[in-house]
Amino acid sequence: MATLGPTVPAGTADSPPSFPMRRSGCPFNPPPEYETLRSTEPVSRAMLRDGSTVWLVSRYADVQAALTDPRISSDSTIPGIPLAGGTGVDPQGRRSSFVRMDPPEHDVYRKLLVPDFTMRKIRTLRPRIQRTVDDALDVMRDSGQPADLVKLVALRVPSVLTCELLGVPESEHHFFQTRANVLLERSVPMNELRTAVMEMRTHMLALLDEKRRNPGDDILTKLAHAPAELELADSELAGAAQSVLNASHESTASMIALGTLVLLEHPGALAELKADPALWPKAVEELLRYLSVGDLVLPRIAKEDVEIAGQRIAAGEGLYLLAASANHDKDFFEDPDTFDIHRSTRGHMAYGYGIHQCIGQNMANAELEIVFETLFRRFPDLRCTVPLDELSYKHESAFFGVHELPVTW
Repeated sequence: MATLGPTVPAGTADSPPSFPMRRSGCPFNPPPEYETLRSTEPVSRAMLRDGSTVWLVSRYADVQAALTDPRISSDSTIPGIPLAGGTGVDPQGRRSSFVRMDPPEHDVYRKLLVPDFTMRKIRTLRPRIQRTVDDALDVMRDSGQPADLVKLVALRVPSVLTCELLGVPESEHHFFQTRANVLLERSVPMNELRTAVMEMRTHMLALLDEKRRNPGDDILTKLAHAPAELELADSELAGAAQSVLNASHESTASMIALGTLVLLEHPGALAELKADPALWPKAVEELLRYLSVGDLVLPRIAKEDVEIAGQRIAAGEGLYLLAASANHDKDFFEDPDTFDIHRSTRGHMAYGYGIHQCIGQNMANAELEIVFETLFRRFPDLRCTVPLDELSYKHESAFFGVHELPVTW
């Protein structure tokens, strides 16, 4: 299997290793340091880019326990909580989206939004998802070869569908897509990040006002007409909408591109899936576990002293709960570094776990199933034109992925 380059040097007793760590071996597997951490120091210190230190939790059982421990918080108003993406900690403690809230505040937003992402609701949307995928693949077909699957399919499909679900006008789709990309890049200067946040928030606030005047059947309308007794400020409602857009757009786009690469690299499994499309739902769950693209989106902070795997974490200390490491833990998944479409993936943490488990997982799964089935049915001879180790990977994004994927058919 092709590799991506040198690994990050291990730390010493006086100097903890740098975090985030790169996928320096096979791009489909998490950083190789994770396996060492699981076996030798499952709760360990690491240093972030700003020089602050955090705890890394790497074993499945410990990650699961931490995600359900009320003493371990997602609350972004607590000073010192790590920033999503691994750039550092927040010294001020600022309110962000409902994803970075604890109960009971978190529960208010979840109850508002969950009805739009139930299995029943998503089943009614599958024809619309299919039309969106077909349209994107038509554009790819007509664009000439080689074509960039990332630009023409992976980014387009979730962006169009999420904007429609929110109620964002089609004319605004490109605006929100470009700003969402900025928010997820770790290397973006802080002034550009703040500008993107403010621009998105301003547009969301304007859309909320528009939905009050002209309501529709969409999430922004529901938020705009949230019950008055909830006493939710427009800035908070706009933040909730922004969270849905950011998470569902980039994570699904990364999964489409990397998942396509995995399938092309496993022709035996792909042949089975082409022969029996009923296998796609299980294969998608395995792709989610195997790739675990959102490894940097579970920052936490201890609200009080807590012990994890024998290690004391003091109140006010930050943690990263490593979902990719948990999903490749040999104590929970047999032969975890092998892609196996027939394995049981029950319990995988690609969508998190517990009360903060991703509300959009049913939508994402449906998109992935339809994209992969349609892509390989319509383009049975699809292939990537660049070797795996020569592709440009998203090492600077909160969601690991690939910047471009040139394909021919």
